[in-house]
Amino acid sequence: MFAVGLNSSEKDFIEAFNQPKAILAGYVGQFVIKPALGYLFGTMAMTLFGLPTSLGAGIMLTSCVSGAQLSNYATFLTDPTMAPLSIVMTSISTASAVFVTPLLSLLLIGKKLPVDVKGMISNILQIVVSPVAAGLLLNRFLPRISGAIKPFLPPLSVIVTSLCVGAPLAININSVLSPFGISVLLLVTSFHISAFILGYAFTGIAFHNEPEVKPLQRTLSYETGMQSSLLALALANKFFQDPLVGVPPAISVVVMSLMGFSLVMLWAKKKV
Repeated sequence: MFAVGLNSSEKDFIEAFNQPKAILAGYVGQFVIKPALGYLFGTMAMTLFGLPTSLGAGIMLTSCVSGAQLSNYATFLTDPTMAPLSIVMTSISTASAVFVTPLLSLLLIGKKLPVDVKGMISNILQIVVSPVAAGLLLNRFLPRISGAIKPFLPPLSVIVTSLCVGAPLAININSVLSPFGISVLLLVTSFHISAFILGYAFTGIAFHNEPEVKPLQRTLSYETGMQSSLLALALANKFFQDPLVGVPPAISVVVMSLMGFSLVMLWAKKKV
């Protein structure tokens, strides 16, 4: 989250805000299409697959968080001119996640497991808003320091992500390797595939008359298919007693990263 702020500037926001319809479409993808898919696959986990409620709740929680910074990098690699728009989409969804994520969690999970909305709001402020604001301020007022530490953030992010993903997977290794572990992997993978496809298709329908519809479709596909699963993992560990709630977000981090950058390799070469 600190890196999101550090790589943003006032100019990025000014340029991207000239496309309010695209920003709105990205927001719909993040907080309407994706939670609907999360509810669908979470319900399927409990009804069709007979998985514990905590695993279904984990899938739903994963769908309620904001966009991932990785989507900005994926967009930059595929369509560099769309990167500022992607950053703004992620920034807006991240900022509003303080209130939207707890409310969506209450709506989707509240009848199944207790949800501490006030606690989530406070926790997201600490995890998301504070580091993003710190990154923006450092980039604005101390650009030399900002430029000096930027090269170290990508590898550091990889290390931190690996630790955050490995911990819940290690704690629940028996559950992950059990028969229903394969089911969770299948459901999370299907969730992300559906999100990538619907983000692409929804944008194609909404902006079919736009001259640069294909780059916009790719950008919103990343925005819809990739989310801050680490935030969902942090919330799962903090606010749910059952450690199984953290398994779907942990798997999601790996799955959405592999799928997102597989699309980068495909689209960067073909630009279809």
